[in-house]
Amino acid sequence: QLHLVESGGGLVQPGGSLRLSCAASGSTLAIYAIAWFRQAPGRDREGVSCITNTASYTIYHDSVKGRFTISRENAKNTVYLQMNSLQPEDTAVYYCAQVGDWHCSDYTANVHRWGQGTQVTVSS
Repeated sequence: QLHLVESGGGLVQPGGSLRLSCAASGSTLAIYAIAWFRQAPGRDREGVSCITNTASYTIYHDSVKGRFTISRENAKNTVYLQMNSLQPEDTAVYYCAQVGDWHCSDYTANVHRWGQGTQVTVSS
């Protein structure tokens, strides 16, 4: 059974960068698309980005396009989210998620497993 653990969150000033990691154990994530979601206080959880199993295709929420980059190293059973030019509105708990297929189509409605989340706070 796949188990996901996020790391890399923290406090950063506006304009700063963080790299989140999602490490999998218990099974391989190489056959699944993996996504990042976030949930800010008082708001619904939203899909941020998704990457197909072979990294052939990625998708981003409009609010993070050009600032965030998703990538993966299947040999390390790990997916990353590089976040640049962070803004206060990016403050949220970030979750990685195993999508129920190799592709990202309709990924927000096809999550099979969640990590526990990591807090990202952007503040001066």
